[in-house]
Amino acid sequence: MFLHITPCTKKITSASISALISAAAALLLPCIYVLICYMTGKRNRFLLWKKNTSSTERHYEAMIVSYGSLAPKRYMYSEVMKITSSRNKKLGQGGYGVVFEGKLHDDRLVAVKFLHDCKGNGEEFVNEVMSIGRTSHVNIVSLFGFCLEGSKRALIYEYMCNGSLDRYIYSENPKEILGWERLYAIGIGIARGLEYLHHSCNTRIVHFDIKPQNILLDKDFCPKIADFGLAKLCHTKESKLSMIGARGTIGFIAPEVHSRNFGLVSTKSDVYSYGMMLLEMVGGRKNVKSVVAKSSEKYFPDWIYDHFAQDDGLEACEVTSDIEEIARKMTLIGLWCIQVLPMYRPTITKVLEMFDRNIDEMAMPPKQNFSGLLENSAHNMNLKSASSTRSGETSLVNSGNTQQCPPL
Repeated sequence: MFLHITPCTKKITSASISALISAAAALLLPCIYVLICYMTGKRNRFLLWKKNTSSTERHYEAMIVSYGSLAPKRYMYSEVMKITSSRNKKLGQGGYGVVFEGKLHDDRLVAVKFLHDCKGNGEEFVNEVMSIGRTSHVNIVSLFGFCLEGSKRALIYEYMCNGSLDRYIYSENPKEILGWERLYAIGIGIARGLEYLHHSCNTRIVHFDIKPQNILLDKDFCPKIADFGLAKLCHTKESKLSMIGARGTIGFIAPEVHSRNFGLVSTKSDVYSYGMMLLEMVGGRKNVKSVVAKSSEKYFPDWIYDHFAQDDGLEACEVTSDIEEIARKMTLIGLWCIQVLPMYRPTITKVLEMFDRNIDEMAMPPKQNFSGLLENSAHNMNLKSASSTRSGETSLVNSGNTQQCPPL
């Protein structure tokens, strides 16, 4: 018996097939959409065109997404709250925000920095994510991830159980806590971290805020440079990068950063900050103390230079004969690093070479007008912060293009 297909039967069959195709397409399209979303990763979950975000926030979103796989892992705010157990254990706080202890799913301890929801910190946040996210060095703190969800911003760092360097060098008996040999090793470690930023990164990084508060110490007191909010990126092939306004902390800012009359801004600007910090490690006191407190005591670099030049050596810094060479070398290197004109400062690579040299081979650097320089710096910083309409542009050049310092 044969099946007779009438025109009506053909019509029904065609309609059925069309319905099946439509149904399959309706099911397949969402699957394709979900697959695309999954393949693009978590960082693309947040749409750039959300109506409730400002153009500035969309700009930051676009910057981070543009880095693709180079950007650190992105977390949702709910995930960050879970990591910190709803911000249960506070580690510290500052003008930037508050830091809490946390734990990742693999039980690694982390320090989570929640930035204040204030206008103007977005650029520094993205800057830090993009700069530190490109680094990998034993003397650079690791950034495990970040959160950018509207005004909610957080940075997830490796946990540094010994805190920051300032808690030790400004204490009542800093040398008893760390010891001179450990201080010496910390000084070398910081220099190695800076050399990596200046010369070994795919993208050259100038930190612009090297100071004891931004040096973190791990369980073995290995130093790691942190806080890249003020850093500037300079691609290896670029000779300069525009910079508007001064940046950094008074007492550590290189002269050329706030006034082009002193020279070009370069990686040697970090060398100046490093030198000031090295001298603080030797002296155990803040270099801006006398100016800030309007005290009659000498400005710190003047004070340490005079003691170093005198026959009494570094007795004022509690230096004994058995460790005098360590202290003298750190002091000499620090004084060379803080030369007012960048052309007379060593590069950070030269600094590391100086650590390997004998103290007898190192010459005494010329004394600078440190106190007058600091007062002018503070005055200029106040003027710039008071006037938002005035701005200056400074060139950022590779340190290799600047004049080398004289033989030491």
